[in-house]
Amino acid sequence: MQNIDAVSVVIPVYNSALTLSTLIRRLTAALEQLGLVHEIILVNDGSADGSWEQIVALSTEYEVLRGINLMRNYGQQNALLTGIRAANYEVIVTMDDDLQHPPEEIAKLLDKLADGYDVVYGTPQKQQHGFRRDIASQLSKLALQSVVGAQIARNASAFRAFRTQVRDAFADYQGPFVSIDVLMTWGTTRFAAIPVRHDARPIGVSGFTFRKLVTHALNMMTGFSTLPLQLASLIGFAFTLFGLGVLVYVVGRYLIQGGSVPGFTFLASVIAIFSGAQLFALGIIGEYLARMHFRSMGRPHSVIRNTIGFLPNHEEDQS
Repeated sequence: MQNIDAVSVVIPVYNSALTLSTLIRRLTAALEQLGLVHEIILVNDGSADGSWEQIVALSTEYEVLRGINLMRNYGQQNALLTGIRAANYEVIVTMDDDLQHPPEEIAKLLDKLADGYDVVYGTPQKQQHGFRRDIASQLSKLALQSVVGAQIARNASAFRAFRTQVRDAFADYQGPFVSIDVLMTWGTTRFAAIPVRHDARPIGVSGFTFRKLVTHALNMMTGFSTLPLQLASLIGFAFTLFGLGVLVYVVGRYLIQGGSVPGFTFLASVIAIFSGAQLFALGIIGEYLARMHFRSMGRPHSVIRNTIGFLPNHEEDQS
């Protein structure tokens, strides 16, 4: 592979004990066929189905496998950040644990990366999700678009390859709310995307639910963008103009017809509209204050319980 000699593959794991053996077998075969020095880092994100025990068992069979066991479930993005920081080689590939990202397609990402890009996304040729999941994914991309721009957001995918130097831009990031795609824009503007095959999940259901995707989108907008605050300002300005319009209407009616606007309903409706707009703006400000509060508490993005397969400078415990 031109200009690329070694690859770290980072995979967040959540309740995927049944797919890990097949995933690692296919992944090692694909990387060995490319002739690359490689390591595979599996980050167990608080699984409840014996995934960590499966990782420990696989580490005895595959020398290249590394395992990180988190104290609890922190979320896919947080688990990814933990694995990315543990990677040792010049290029990092991230992918899901459910076999929807075919390991055989990694070669396409690396070929594109070798053309001089810093980040390459593997965008699906055909989505394999349900209707509600597709809607949530589009909402998440719209949120990402508000932070990093339309071109990057349109092609963003969990199946990505990037140069390890990119992580230097967010080496000191310690916030509890994580978006890998946003963090990578802090380090580079050289993004690219290439269509790759995405397969249907062979076993089980995704742990990335509609609610989690919506929550991630909201965290992205309020954690890395000022767009909601700008929206609140626009709403405040719009309702100020509306209030002036109501004033002109009331004064004009008095001057022309000689009487005020009758009825409690009109007054109550205007008050309700303005109160709603104020509460909406206060809610947005409250979201930002909450994130400032969590940041000031020093809440970590994840905590490691134990690891396996790393060099001696990592604390290692198979229990």
